[in-house]
Amino acid sequence: MEVRCCIAGGGPAGMMLGFLLARAGIEVAVLEKHKDFLRDFRGDTIHPSTLELMHELGILEELLRRPHQELPQIGLQIEDFQTTIADLSHLPTQCKFVALMPQWDFLDFIAEKARIYPQFHLQMECEVTDLIEENSRVAGVRCKTPQGSLDVRASLTIGADGRRSLVREKAGLEVIDLGAPIDVLWMRLTRRPDDPNQALGRVRDGKILVTIYRGDYWQCAYVIPKGASEEIRKKGLPAFREDIAKVAPFLRDRVGELKDWSDISLLSVAVDRLRQWSRPGLLCIGDSAHAMSPVGGVGINLAIQDAVAAANILARPLLRGRVTDSQLREVQQRREFPTRLTQALQVFAHKRLLTPALNRQGGLPRPPLLLRLLQWFPVLRRIPARVVGIGFRPEHVQTRSTAPATESPAVSETVL
Repeated sequence: MEVRCCIAGGGPAGMMLGFLLARAGIEVAVLEKHKDFLRDFRGDTIHPSTLELMHELGILEELLRRPHQELPQIGLQIEDFQTTIADLSHLPTQCKFVALMPQWDFLDFIAEKARIYPQFHLQMECEVTDLIEENSRVAGVRCKTPQGSLDVRASLTIGADGRRSLVREKAGLEVIDLGAPIDVLWMRLTRRPDDPNQALGRVRDGKILVTIYRGDYWQCAYVIPKGASEEIRKKGLPAFREDIAKVAPFLRDRVGELKDWSDISLLSVAVDRLRQWSRPGLLCIGDSAHAMSPVGGVGINLAIQDAVAAANILARPLLRGRVTDSQLREVQQRREFPTRLTQALQVFAHKRLLTPALNRQGGLPRPPLLLRLLQWFPVLRRIPARVVGIGFRPEHVQTRSTAPATESPAVSETVL
């Protein structure tokens, strides 16, 4: 199979870039190793910057008809002190809220929109195993499918296969590890109509729990010190249930839903980035280029911003048939500043907020000064709202659609 661009990974970055390139008339193949997008405990927060892109593409209203919850404010509770840390109602965007939507629903929606364009090919159960290299240039990928091996050749190969990217490993790209002192245990617990929902994060007696509203259940993230999962398991599931109940007492009557450790998933948090995002014929974006912490829930949105920047810069060269090395470096130059700044804030939060909270027993003598300022001066809540909701360099769609206005999305999934 030969296409103009092949994309390894059908996550937010890969699917969005595939959609935008096909929309610009470029033959593109997105290769996803799983048979569907149904994987729980992925980034489910769609921020105003991403919703703004949906508006620019003319598909926002249809997206928001999908089941979702809207979070116009982000709250935090430390012991018995509770405050709003970000107020998104003042953002200069179409949507002044974070949309909470399962990532599989979002990816299915983007795939549906992309199938309008005959240039778009989505291959599920297609796992990239190696790169094809010719004359010191990446010329495509080798894949494993249920039907056997498959070579996909392309003028440009995109690595969008996540924080454990095989593409970046095979390409020999250098990774700068910024360190992450935390891991996260993910689980789901039933939500009831009278549950409090004003606080997204809760801190109590050295324990941190994030509860994400998902309709009839909470998606819960229990923050732990790096590498502490085995020690927690040794203490037993009853002790873990009690820890959850202590930090969020309203969940005490349903922690019994965690019947086995298989109900709890470990996310090993990493914060890293590539020194160089590209080499001839290859570009990495999203988590493949820069793994983000779950702090702020900004990973999915940064990945999508990468995809938009890549489409804006590379669509015309791809239409002409070849992308230069300098054009690939231009994508990194465009996106590296917001990546570095966001990661710096995440590392700061790890060291100055999360780690001290995890190490403190017996509660905080008083809330941190920053949180007290946010409570005393509500106007200050607009600053974290801007950082989380929009980011440091929001991108805007510049590529034009090649589809007829009456085109129907009833195009079947392509088998390469």
